[in-house]
Amino acid sequence: MFVLSTNQKGGIAETAITAAAYALDIPVLRPVVEHARYDLAFEIGDRILRVQCKWGSLDEGGAVIRVSLRSSWCTPTGYEHRQYQADEIDLVAVYCGELDRCYLIPHELAVGRRGIWLRLTPPKNGQRACINLATDFEFAGAVAQLDRATRWQRVGQGFESPQLHSTPPETLNVGCHQFRNHFGYYIERAADGHEVLVSRRGRPYVRVIPVEPLLQLVAA
Repeated sequence: MFVLSTNQKGGIAETAITAAAYALDIPVLRPVVEHARYDLAFEIGDRILRVQCKWGSLDEGGAVIRVSLRSSWCTPTGYEHRQYQADEIDLVAVYCGELDRCYLIPHELAVGRRGIWLRLTPPKNGQRACINLATDFEFAGAVAQLDRATRWQRVGQGFESPQLHSTPPETLNVGCHQFRNHFGYYIERAADGHEVLVSRRGRPYVRVIPVEPLLQLVAA
């Protein structure tokens, strides 16, 4: 049975992700030199987003897509591995060859981690904490959110606060377990101007809001 090498998987993933972006009319840029910290760049509105491409493998009997988030390179002393940092990438694009499907993960869920698992089906034990549902990161839907956020930024006048760089202020509804296990992420979203409404057993439990309204700086 023919087995793909790591380089072949990387090349196939990059090609599939490029095709998925082109299908959505997204201009795709490539670094001139190889071995950059990102593989592609997507031009979405006025923004150039650095994208690291990854191959996703099915695990747990096809219930989970497993994605490694470490980069490796050969040195005189052997192979070295490291995780991605927030100033190196903006997005991680994943291609699962067994499903022939692409996904897009924000850097908040990727930096500093060895891997991430996208669950295709709910766990049989009923677990709800620490779960990333694959449907939440499907490529077309994620790109649509990025495009919507970019169009919202363009309608403003002058210079907006740099904190308003992701999406328009909105209310994020999240379960108690999800909030607890991704506490840092939701605190950052609140700092960006969003309201986070945490529910427990289906009822509102706590609300997290910015300490004060965000300011807009208008050019003179």
